[in-house]
Amino acid sequence: MSYSHMLCTTLNSEQTCLLQHLDSIFKNWGILNGAFSLTLPMLLPVKELAQLDVYENFPHQALLVSSLNVNKWREDSQTHGEAEIHVNHLDSIELGLPSAACYGVYLYYKHQKIPSSGILVTVQGQCCRKEKQYEPLRRLVGFHMREIVALGPASFTEAHLHQLSEKIYAFAALMGLPIRKEVAQDPFFQGDSSRALLQRLTSVKYEFLFEDIALASVNNHRNFFGERCHIQLGETGKSVFTSCVGFGLERWLFALYRHYGNWHEPIERLESLKWAA
Repeated sequence: MSYSHMLCTTLNSEQTCLLQHLDSIFKNWGILNGAFSLTLPMLLPVKELAQLDVYENFPHQALLVSSLNVNKWREDSQTHGEAEIHVNHLDSIELGLPSAACYGVYLYYKHQKIPSSGILVTVQGQCCRKEKQYEPLRRLVGFHMREIVALGPASFTEAHLHQLSEKIYAFAALMGLPIRKEVAQDPFFQGDSSRALLQRLTSVKYEFLFEDIALASVNNHRNFFGERCHIQLGETGKSVFTSCVGFGLERWLFALYRHYGNWHEPIERLESLKWAA
């Protein structure tokens, strides 16, 4: 597929308003539980993403960034009389576009100790994925993701997923969206590892689906990212467990428009709700 045909959607004023309302609600679910709010970089080092097995497990989604080697490009432009940019005009690849917002959180806490009781972090990231096909709002090369991430003991990270799952169900019901929760199979762990076997025996990822599109996911990473990033639980010397809940904001726009048939009704509905808890 030609990159020129990828759907890099610009949201109009109504869509932007709805996205901001949704993001505020999801963000506040974390803030009201004591979450720290972080702003992450758009690009992350390829070497550090590789240490998290991002390219081992999701090579089909990878989008990488390089800089233009101006000298090579100008030399070829003068020689061949064309200004097109080719692969040989690019420098080495050192940065990647993350496919999920939570990767930056684990890298931020790399080699740190966190309180033994655990912490919550919430971020909004602009994520990018290469897909087999693109559809307006449903599946985009670049999209906004709100995540609420838990780092701490296993009981803390599991309780985080349970609580947020209940909130997702309640919110969807108030908005009139019929959703269902299904097991998903994202390979967080290498296929031949003991963790991968455990993942097959005990589900660690669920998705909340509207029709056939995932609006949100709840993910239990166990101590995988804690070990890879050397994040310790207090003074115990043990690696933290992590879990995250992610919301694809443009997909929520798709679902709400599909349900209401317009943009102003879901905006009015959200404005009328008092999400204090």
